Amino acid sequence: MSARWVAHLPFTAADFPAAQYFAGTLARSLSFLSEVDPGETTVSVEDAQGVRHRVFCDLPLDGGRRCVRRVEHDGDCAARWCR
Repeated sequence: MSARWVAHLPFTAADFPAAQYFAGTLARSLSFLSEVDPGETTVSVEDAQGVRHRVFCDLPLDGGRRCVRRVEHDGDCAARWCR
């Protein structure tokens, strides 16, 4: 099994929700690549990279799938991206 790596890509955002939105959009746009694990997407302030905030719920669901909805979402978890 190959080692997992994390790419750190600095960007600017107006606030925390905008940063989460940007990171989530970026992760979903790359989700067609099997090497990418969008459910593990996190954001942090550049000067506090050790304090990471999840973007997606990522809770385990039946059949080995994971929830792809935003963290702290309302309603039931979902196993596929809603476009």
